[in-house]
Amino acid sequence: MQEQSTKSRMKEFVIAQPRPLPVIVLADASGSMGENGKIEALNQALKEMVRTFATESRVKAELQVGLITFSGDNAELFLPLAPAHRISSIAPILAAGRTPMGAAFLAAARLLEDHDVIPSRAYRPALVLVSDGQPNDDWEAGLSALEASERAAKATRFAMAIGDDANLAVLGRFANDREAPVFKGHQARDIHRFFQAVTMSVRSRTLSANPDQGAGLELDGAPDDDALDLNF
Repeated sequence: MQEQSTKSRMKEFVIAQPRPLPVIVLADASGSMGENGKIEALNQALKEMVRTFATESRVKAELQVGLITFSGDNAELFLPLAPAHRISSIAPILAAGRTPMGAAFLAAARLLEDHDVIPSRAYRPALVLVSDGQPNDDWEAGLSALEASERAAKATRFAMAIGDDANLAVLGRFANDREAPVFKGHQARDIHRFFQAVTMSVRSRTLSANPDQGAGLELDGAPDDDALDLNF
């Protein structure tokens, strides 16, 4: 009788598992990203973000990272979504070709709606878009598909425009956080600052009482404009 009571209590005792918090980066890998050290800075910034996420406590939330690159005529799931602490390395992104941003939006929508990859218990995702150019495919159809995704509609979406050729109108439609408009940078180091701000924002969610609550980006000294210019 006592043994049966003990087993019953053991069944009631369930160790709480951390819920996934997906962070999906949409990275422009077009030819222009190969200029002025931009692609090198992006590769390094991604590694630093994953390395920082890997050290975070997984009591409440498990930070996961996925990477979609877009260049040429297609978008590619360059790094499948995985827990940050299990990502041992990231192959360097190479810059070449055009800017099929619409294809990246479609790829992100498919990934977000894949319940085998992102279970229903996951926290609200964060999407991070980085581009230095003009999309040359049907980006509006891709963005419409992304916006039609229930999970994408709930996701926090950040965007960074690199250089004067980046399409601020498109990036502005992607970004949906009032406290984090499109961030604009001109130098490779600005990419580092942007990803550091994204990292801090996501980390603050894992420490909060409600990780589903979004957090804005903070960049020291950045002016309060519709597009923040990080060149200094």
